[in-house]
Amino acid sequence: MGPAANLAGEGVALAYEGETHFRNVRQLTAGGENAEAYWAFDGSKLVYQARKPGAECDQIYVLDPHTAETQMVSTGEGRTTCSYFYPDGDQILYSSTHHHDASCPPNPDFSMGYVWPIYETYDIWVSNADGSNLRQLTTENGYDAEATISPQGDRIVFTSARNGDLDLYSMNLDGSDVVQLTDRLGYDGGAFYSPDGTKIIWRAHYPEPGSAEAEDYVSLLEQGLLRPGELEIYVMDADGSNQRQLTSVGGANFAPYWHPDGDKILWSSNHHDPAGRDFELYMINLDGTGMERVTHSEGFDGFPVFSPDGRYLVFGSNRNNGGTSDTNVFIAEWVN
Repeated sequence: MGPAANLAGEGVALAYEGETHFRNVRQLTAGGENAEAYWAFDGSKLVYQARKPGAECDQIYVLDPHTAETQMVSTGEGRTTCSYFYPDGDQILYSSTHHHDASCPPNPDFSMGYVWPIYETYDIWVSNADGSNLRQLTTENGYDAEATISPQGDRIVFTSARNGDLDLYSMNLDGSDVVQLTDRLGYDGGAFYSPDGTKIIWRAHYPEPGSAEAEDYVSLLEQGLLRPGELEIYVMDADGSNQRQLTSVGGANFAPYWHPDGDKILWSSNHHDPAGRDFELYMINLDGTGMERVTHSEGFDGFPVFSPDGRYLVFGSNRNNGGTSDTNVFIAEWVN
């Protein structure tokens, strides 16, 4: 499908036919790899990770969605990921390897297929929104990352390999009172609290214990790697109870995020082409009904995040990249 011709304004070339939930799409970043943009709780700004042209590693930036002005707020050292605002808007959370080595950790070896790096040197940090007053929240051995905060401002949910597997944990905002939420063999990650703080949505894959797939998972994890070809979306209560699988569509399903009304989920999936790299946004009701495709760019669309009032959606996409591999952050007015 080509860009829709019936959308007015500067978004005319940025929305595609069939993207009926989008109006006035704007591109907020240009060049490099830019993704995982998350709103401040008051909707005034975004925090995201980017590897700018010429840079070796992702760093964390704060972005004004009205002016598209950015400011780097991480240290500029090591690799960073998974940033999020505290509810007060004055602090941010992110994971970083800078305290172990100022240089970038090595990229994974793709000779074993497409894999994600699980750097054991990632720890979770908090700083002021301008990057000052940086302090460390996690000190356990192993990967600590993918942290987000409840809208109620009382708990952080994150992924950790501290017990030898990639499970979800929660903790207080100061890093105390760590509670393990999941314990099945397999990857649990990308978790977000519901708008009322009572539920958690996340991505996961659980290989059958004792299977060749389980052996492959354990072997890769020992090497600091994860094969993300199969992931589904799950939901549970915030205390870890009542875990259930929400999607069963196949392929790689990731980056789930709540609609502000708490009754719908947006996420990114390639289930329509599991062997390909066409990731599109989908929406589904919390009871598993009413699945709907949202984007039609026939490229990569991921990391959908609603503004707190539900008026806007930001997402990462490689649309409008001039044939390069660049991924940028886009914003659209949301049409129900």
